[in-house]
Amino acid sequence: MYILRKYVVAAIALSVLTLSLSARAQSDAEKGRAILKANQAAVVTVQMVVKITWSMGGNSNQNESKVEATGTVIGADGLTVLALSSTDPSSISKTMGSDFKMDAELSDIKLLLQDDTEVPAEVVIRDVELDLAFVRPLEKPATPMAFVDLNGAAEVQLLDRVLTLNRLGRVANRVYSASFEYIDAVVEKPRRYYIPGNDPTSTSAGCPSFDLDGKIVGVFVLRAISAEAGTGGRRDNVMPIILPAIDILDGVAQVPPFK
Repeated sequence: MYILRKYVVAAIALSVLTLSLSARAQSDAEKGRAILKANQAAVVTVQMVVKITWSMGGNSNQNESKVEATGTVIGADGLTVLALSSTDPSSISKTMGSDFKMDAELSDIKLLLQDDTEVPAEVVIRDVELDLAFVRPLEKPATPMAFVDLNGAAEVQLLDRVLTLNRLGRVANRVYSASFEYIDAVVEKPRRYYIPGNDPTSTSAGCPSFDLDGKIVGVFVLRAISAEAGTGGRRDNVMPIILPAIDILDGVAQVPPFK
């Protein structure tokens, strides 16, 4: 009888735990959908034509293609931040070694908004160290654009979960997506940034990340260091990270006014 009671208690405890985890998962999903609904209009597609010239070991080549990247609108005037490496691959060419040279030229830059309106834009600031590019409409919008406020950003800790927002490509009919990411590590020096897990998700460079209360955390970029002899190659020299919003605000302060 005692053994039977023990099994019954264990079964009840397991059921309660299962229900509790299910309720929490449902609650987080509801929070995620609410965060997406509140911020998706500020997640845009940045279209551009990129002409790349590269050389290595006496060989050179040139290629021109139309590319797209995810950007996050961070100002009512349409100021948008994205990963510089998404617009200019030469910014991380140092990961390929000193013999490899690359230059990129951008043209025909456009912001593709939620309603598929195309807004001609230009790059106003490039920050190679932080892998940031700031893009802004050529003319100040007549009406304020939806944007993510970087002020009052949240700080997260090891093993916290964050929500990332993205706008997928043409193959997915440009729908919006949301993904949960775990914080695998927090780096403090030379500056604070977060390392997300490597589970496959729809997150890409330029995606904004939020805590589960809906506060902005930062934006996904690539951290790259120069290649050194004897290292394992590019995989050991580049890593996706979440750059905190406070570092992005430093760049915003340097954006020149509209002409």
